[in-house]
Amino acid sequence: MRLATFKRVLFISGLMLVIVTAFGVQLGAAQEVTPIKIGVAVAQTSNVALLGQEQVIGARIAEAYFNSLGGVNGRPIELVLEDTAGDEAGAINAFQTVINAEVVGIVGPTLSQQAFSADPLAEAAGVPVLAPSNTARGIPQIGNFIARVSAPVAVVAPNAVSAALEVNPDIKDVAVFFAQNDAFASSETVTFQETVTALGLNLATVQTFQTTDTDFSSQVTNALALNPQLAIISGLAADGGNLVRQLREFGFTGTIIGGNGLNTANIYPVCQALCDGIIIAQAYSYAAESEINKTFRDIYFAEQAKEPPQFSAQAFTGIQVFVEALARVDNIIPLEDLDLTQTRALLNMAILSGSYNTPLGTISFTYEGEIIQAQYYVAQIEMNDDGQTGKFTFIR
Repeated sequence: MRLATFKRVLFISGLMLVIVTAFGVQLGAAQEVTPIKIGVAVAQTSNVALLGQEQVIGARIAEAYFNSLGGVNGRPIELVLEDTAGDEAGAINAFQTVINAEVVGIVGPTLSQQAFSADPLAEAAGVPVLAPSNTARGIPQIGNFIARVSAPVAVVAPNAVSAALEVNPDIKDVAVFFAQNDAFASSETVTFQETVTALGLNLATVQTFQTTDTDFSSQVTNALALNPQLAIISGLAADGGNLVRQLREFGFTGTIIGGNGLNTANIYPVCQALCDGIIIAQAYSYAAESEINKTFRDIYFAEQAKEPPQFSAQAFTGIQVFVEALARVDNIIPLEDLDLTQTRALLNMAILSGSYNTPLGTISFTYEGEIIQAQYYVAQIEMNDDGQTGKFTFIR
């Protein structure tokens, strides 16, 4: 377990010298300058690819952008990408591959379900992990080398319910749906259900499904028989989008809240025009006013011809944190004087002790690796007349 007394100032002062001495660092050894490898292990295939592909885009933008600024004090970074697919085995294999590729740290995996299986490998190897989209409870507590740039669902999700009540004050009865085979969805739904109860609403029914399901007629029929005014869905983009579509096709006219797994424009082809009106809490706003967010937004829009989504912004942030933390280590002890084990250990300390001005806003970390983030948002999907394209309009 981490020491509760860990403070950021330790990185800047005596702790670094203690670690250097303990590791036996030999300063001044001349070595060839080579790129610094950072692993990116996210879902590029499977039904989770709708999220992971956005993460690859964000990470690639960060790689090009920070290298254009000189990388880590003049030394470029190089991403080592591996596909985790959509299950635990894929994440374990991807993590093992990037660890063996001698990366200094890993951004990934895409799913919390995968993190609980793959992160222990990184922990055992002493490799820092920055989770870009693992919002379930307990992620930072996996180990000393595990942190996240994704705000926990317990903090973000309640905002969506409050916003839904502002949109429709007549909401009284709520139907909740969640993917019971996914750790994130199972965690998120607990928060949603607790919020519903805390706000004095009636939790009319809780319906379960699998992320691999495509037919939700049974769950939809059961829920609509109770005449709810609000439906809350915790799943992924493919299954969640299909559930939204079937709710509307079966005649549901109430408000729909989507969880973090639906927080992607890649849901548009799934529910098409019926995506219109979905409310989703956000840890990122493309409209946030900061220099780094404007830069990120401009680059993303130039490449993709659309506004950047949360998953891309969080992946960019993960790479940014690694780059800036590495630079801080290098400013005190040249990275070329450290072996890989030493670099990883000192990088982990630097990550937890720093503050970062990112597209998500200014963030830092607790001693456990939990993100400290000041601002959260709520958006509503507005589909265009073509039923194929749309946008996230921020309502809070």
